[in-house]
Amino acid sequence: MNRKSIIAGFVCCMALGLATPSGVMAQVAPVQVGTVDGGSLIGRWDIKVNENGTEKPSWLEVELSGFHTLVGRFVSTGGSARPISKVNFDKGKFSFAIPPQWESENRDLVLEGTLTAAGINGTIQTSGGQTFSFTGVQAPDLKRTSAPAWGKPIQLFNGKDLTGWKAVGAKNQWIVKDGVLTSPHSGANLISEKTFTDFKLHVQFRYKEGSNSGVYLRGRYETQIIDNPKTDHPNSHLFGGIYGFLVPSEMALLGPGQWQTYDITLVGRMITVVANGKTIICNQEIPGITGGALDSNEGEPGPIYFQGDHGPIEFRKIIITPAK
Repeated sequence: MNRKSIIAGFVCCMALGLATPSGVMAQVAPVQVGTVDGGSLIGRWDIKVNENGTEKPSWLEVELSGFHTLVGRFVSTGGSARPISKVNFDKGKFSFAIPPQWESENRDLVLEGTLTAAGINGTIQTSGGQTFSFTGVQAPDLKRTSAPAWGKPIQLFNGKDLTGWKAVGAKNQWIVKDGVLTSPHSGANLISEKTFTDFKLHVQFRYKEGSNSGVYLRGRYETQIIDNPKTDHPNSHLFGGIYGFLVPSEMALLGPGQWQTYDITLVGRMITVVANGKTIICNQEIPGITGGALDSNEGEPGPIYFQGDHGPIEFRKIIITPAK
């Protein structure tokens, strides 16, 4: 990480009074609605969906709007977080419907579940008409009681071969050419063999016109890499966003064919993203997993993973500094 990036991130977070996790404002205690053995549907839920014998990650958040109405957000096994206009709840049973996102069908996704002392469970009927069972547990808050002490930087890419990495999801197309980690076309995603909890990550990348990739933190939270035009109206699906959740303050991209950098600090759920020397996300909370996550086990360490299934992408310097 260069000195400019470090200073930019530090100054931004100091200005907001958020230089360390201890500076985060205390959350308001949730209102208990429809309690079952001391539990409540309000909150965040890490979900596992059984899709024909394969476990897929999902996520749900339920909030109280006004006096009685429950609303929320949902991340299915694909796509990004979608708003839920109303969550129906009665005697431990809950349900909601949301319209399709990237699906080609016009039917709503419908989730029906039961709240128990152990968590939640139920079924999801997809827009394609398939029905899958799910279970869920309350997501950990991942709050840290003190600022991290950083260890020694680790070079995750040796510049020679794929040592320390594994390809998943499709036939491996990743190669190393002239010291550059290259995905010449859509294919497998690439996952680090080492896993991490809290860390600072420096990564350099280059994409072609129209390409799309991402850096997944702990294998669960995607920092978007995409060739989009500069705009005065950024959103979480564009360059530098935490996909579906956090909006960058500006479009700090340099464009296709140029080497660019992300300097990312992740402590618990709190993330700072410095793109090409500009702080675009400053110590904000990542609510839950993003689409494409490897799993929903948010309390566990996870790998760094690069998306390789959406077009050509290249990486070179990949340096991670884990917390001790």
